[in-house]
This record gives sequence, structure tokens and C-alpha cells, in this order.
Amino acid sequence: MQARDVMASPVITIEESADVRDVARLLIENRISAVPVVDDTGKLVGIVSEADLMRRPEAGTERPTSWWLSLLLGDQTIATEYVKSHAMKVRDVMTRDVKTASPVTRLQEIADLFEENHIKRVPIVSEEGELVGIVTRANIIQAVASARPDVETSLPDAQIRTKLLEELKRQPWSRAHNLNVTVTNGAVDLWGFVKSELERRAITIAAEAIPGVTAVSDHLTCEEPESGSPRR
Repeated sequence: MQARDVMASPVITIEESADVRDVARLLIENRISAVPVVDDTGKLVGIVSEADLMRRPEAGTERPTSWWLSLLLGDQTIATEYVKSHAMKVRDVMTRDVKTASPVTRLQEIADLFEENHIKRVPIVSEEGELVGIVTRANIIQAVASARPDVETSLPDAQIRTKLLEELKRQPWSRAHNLNVTVTNGAVDLWGFVKSELERRAITIAAEAIPGVTAVSDHLTCEEPESGSPRR
């Protein structure tokens, strides 16, 4: 799936010249946790999230500055925090380094952006620089919830076996040797040796995910049994 398949559009935005209180109201009224910031031409210039408004004197949450903290962080960092907590314009509190994606970016790549940058949303921008949507973690969860079962529900036993063996060959975690798979009327039997209990579980899950599989019987032998367990 691509970003355009799950993104929210149109996007609620705010201008960089807006008041910080306007942002707070916008987040509350629309039940969102962040809003993209656009300039006078409508181009994306930043994003404001709940986190950007956490340390504010209006709420009594401003971080106190002690002399030892000033020595530790330095004047520049302290001044930056002061601006962010006291500024009244969006341009001064927003995050400017925004990770973006295109409508055709794969969801796998967007999930990577979430994890690598510890963010919860990615604005979607067209080739012309126009903000056309936004993808949040919730959108990906919604894609999981909305997924339909694979239309292949009656693969022949031979194809089930072939598909499973090919899947295991592609996986770097698969270290099973002398692995044998038999399939009878959709019921899969697994035989052979695995390195760990986790590998055993992964192989079982790989088998269960194949369309047409009705049951999986695990006859695998683990070469490294759990602590305290006898070797099979």
C-alpha cells in the first residue's frame, strides 16, 4: 500500500503567523495531536504538535532554569527553550525540520520514518510542493483493521508447501535444517531442527499465514531448549 491509500485529506492547517492560543484551540476542537504549518502560498514550512506546547507559562508547566542547568546546557540552548515556551506566534514554536513523503511512498517506508525519527505523523507533499494529505500511526493501524482476507483460500497442498518453503528461504532468521513440510488437505506438518523457540514460533506463523492452511502441527526439535528444559 502507498501513502495515498491511507492518508487523511484534506489536511487541517494553520498559518505561521497565527497565535499559539489558536493552535491550542485547533487541536482541541478537531481532536488532533498536531497540525501542519503553511506559509502565505500554502507551502509546508513546519508542524506544531502537543509536545511543542507542553512547556508554557500559561499552564504553569514552564521548565525552571537553574544556574547549574544553564552551565550544563549552555546559553544557546536555554535561550532556545525560552523562545519556544514564551513565544506567541506559531513560527517561533513550530518544528521546522519536518519529515515528509509523497503520495506514492510505500507504507513500509513511512513506518520506517516513524520508528527512525520517533515521530507520529508524516505530511504528504506532491511533486509541486503542495500539502495533499497526512499519514499518522493511527492511519496505518486503520489499514491493518480494514484488511480483507486474501482471496486465495483454496490453494492445492503442493502449492501451500512450495509457498511456505519459498517464504522461509527469504527470511534471514530462518536457520532450520533438515526441514520437511508435508501438507494434507490443508493441514501442515513441520519436521526438522530449529535453533531456538523463537524460530520455531516464526515458522509456525509463516505456515498459518498461507491461504488455504487449515491447521499446523509442529513436530520441530529445538537445538537450544529453554533454560531448565531437557533437550528433545
